[in-house]
Amino acid sequence: MVNSLKELLNEPELSPIDDPEEKFVTTGVNWQIYEALLVKLADNSHYRVTYVDGILEIVSPSIRHENLKKRLAILIERYLYLKRIRFSPMGSSTIKKQLKQAGVEPDECYCIGEKKNIPDLAIEVIITSGSIDKLEIYHRLGVSEVWVWQINRLRLYHLREETPSQFLDTHGYEQITNSELLPKLNIALLEECIQISDDIEAIDQFEQGTII
Repeated sequence: MVNSLKELLNEPELSPIDDPEEKFVTTGVNWQIYEALLVKLADNSHYRVTYVDGILEIVSPSIRHENLKKRLAILIERYLYLKRIRFSPMGSSTIKKQLKQAGVEPDECYCIGEKKNIPDLAIEVIITSGSIDKLEIYHRLGVSEVWVWQINRLRLYHLREETPSQFLDTHGYEQITNSELLPKLNIALLEECIQISDDIEAIDQFEQGTII
């Protein structure tokens, strides 16, 4: 297993003409190896690492994935600035708890209001489905809201810690139509603008719709 990880980490950078979503999964990984891998990758933003109960997944996102997640982040942050909502962006910071045997690196995440160690909002952009159910990890970590972009739409989930048994299939999260963290955000407009490939046009259209 360790040799396989070393081989993965020593792979050359992607060539410009290729745009794969590469994934490596292994089991039986203890917390110490997971921590050591995070240290090794500390200066390498090329990989996203997810860990739960000894299962380790390493993903190398595609350029398309990175473009989508960046545009989504830009639009959300423009909204927060326009509405004068205080927030702290945490990017793809590693969020982990050893006692919960879980760790994840969201595509983007935010604290809404005051700064915290655990973000209020985590965002996942899915091009190629992973092998780990990240809602379970986010539940263990106590992330209030998770947004998942997949097949040109956003799915929003809010943690219901008071009634987890009602949402077993989604690990205590209820799928919702509007964000409870940002209740006035027009999700349909956000979905529409994420798909505009010209970032300036996407921002202009989003802000015009948001101001109205």
